[in-house]
Amino acid sequence: MMSRTIRTTVLGMATAVGLLGCSAPQPPAPGKAATPPTTSGKGMTLGTLAFEPCSLSSPYARNNLEAQCTTLEVPEDRTNPQGRRIALNIAWLAPEKEGEVKPDPVFFLAGGPGQSAVDTYPQLDPAFAKLRKQRNVILVDQRGTGDSNLLACEPTSDEDTSAEAMRAAAAACASTLSTRADLRHYTTTDAVADLDAVRQAIGAEQINLVGVSYGTRVAQQYAMRHPQRTRSIVLDSVVPNSLQLGNIFARNLDDALAKQFAQCTSTPSCRQALGDPRAELDGLLATLRAQPVTVRYRDATTGEQREGVLRAETLAGLVRMYAYMPAAAALLPKLIHEAANGRYENLMALAQMMQGEMSDSMAMGMQLSVICSEDSEGMVANAADAGTVLGNQMAQGLAAMCEAWPKGKAPADFHQPLATQVPALVLEGEFDPVTPPRYGEEVVKHLPNGRLFVLRGQGHNVIGAGCMPKLFTEFMDTPDARALDASCLEKINYVPPFTSFNGWEP
Repeated sequence: MMSRTIRTTVLGMATAVGLLGCSAPQPPAPGKAATPPTTSGKGMTLGTLAFEPCSLSSPYARNNLEAQCTTLEVPEDRTNPQGRRIALNIAWLAPEKEGEVKPDPVFFLAGGPGQSAVDTYPQLDPAFAKLRKQRNVILVDQRGTGDSNLLACEPTSDEDTSAEAMRAAAAACASTLSTRADLRHYTTTDAVADLDAVRQAIGAEQINLVGVSYGTRVAQQYAMRHPQRTRSIVLDSVVPNSLQLGNIFARNLDDALAKQFAQCTSTPSCRQALGDPRAELDGLLATLRAQPVTVRYRDATTGEQREGVLRAETLAGLVRMYAYMPAAAALLPKLIHEAANGRYENLMALAQMMQGEMSDSMAMGMQLSVICSEDSEGMVANAADAGTVLGNQMAQGLAAMCEAWPKGKAPADFHQPLATQVPALVLEGEFDPVTPPRYGEEVVKHLPNGRLFVLRGQGHNVIGAGCMPKLFTEFMDTPDARALDASCLEKINYVPPFTSFNGWEP
């Protein structure tokens, strides 16, 4: 559907908002606890939902997770309850030990937009380990992702990234998907309605929401629409409600790279070995824009020799994705230095490996339904971004695709800041290239019971860093973020820049 160049540069956000499903059971009376789980053979029930045993896995997780899975049918268009229905894929991780189970489960909301919560969660499970001893964790694949009527199209060639090509690719994808989905009804607002339908079905009076990246948008929208049903929210790498997801990515990436590359230029051994990473990156991008390079490289997956074309867009996408993770970002100055000196093999191999890994992780049809319905007005070229790593290509490409994509409607107050008494824990990474710390500052100033933690030297998605899982669990036990003793976060150190492929200088 979308070119792989665009695919690798649109990956950074999260999920949901809405009304109730007409066929969902009524919520329990005020003051009553959630319906306790019961077992039936190997399957279990929670509220009115019957589950069956299943196993959750992820290529980035060490072990499979034993869970219970089911589906819940909801109307695709809630204004037409007699019309098409879609099945939401739901996984339930019950407490590992018998004993008192807290009545308010935790809903994990994945990023993207376009990631599957069921597929994404296993790699984050260690951060939830202590919490899961007494609380149920519920995973709902947002409509259009995972096994909830997945909206995905095959990627096109990455050779033509013109606006015309992007518009044509989007139109072709929309035409294909429209045979089984009304693409106007796969927005954050629709997903919030789905979440509340699931809440009712499992018999929970209140829920806790943990959103990562785009999932923080879903959490904020749910808390805005259903404050009485929201016990607490955790916003990891937060996307402010007020933000239009237009060309925010270019400037945020450049700001993050300035901080990350300063780790090298301020270290004598790195500066001596690798010079100025940003200057070399700019020179390399200029070279590749003038003339892409054909590179022979060893495929990192198969070990076979391959040949591919390295373009400036490919390099920009790799730089952006590596900037998400401190350990990977520490390797960027070395990779850039090698390529700037004509040794492109490692850079090409890593770029191709990452494209392969990411190609199936995003439901790009769902992503377009969300972004085009909620943020298309902000997708404009910015002259000030012309000299950035990403430039204006991403905004222009998205704007062109949205011209061809069916659009839903967002509530009039959709982009109003979340202002609520709901307890909130807001997390940001100092080096985050897509949701920088200033976003957290903007969000928390409207949350009287909220607190912001900025984790030193960290990138995107920080709930598992250092002692953050401990603080996260304490917040869930007693949702008072201001009472948390966060001194343990001071132990998180910067990742030194690599001066060779063997690591950093001792």
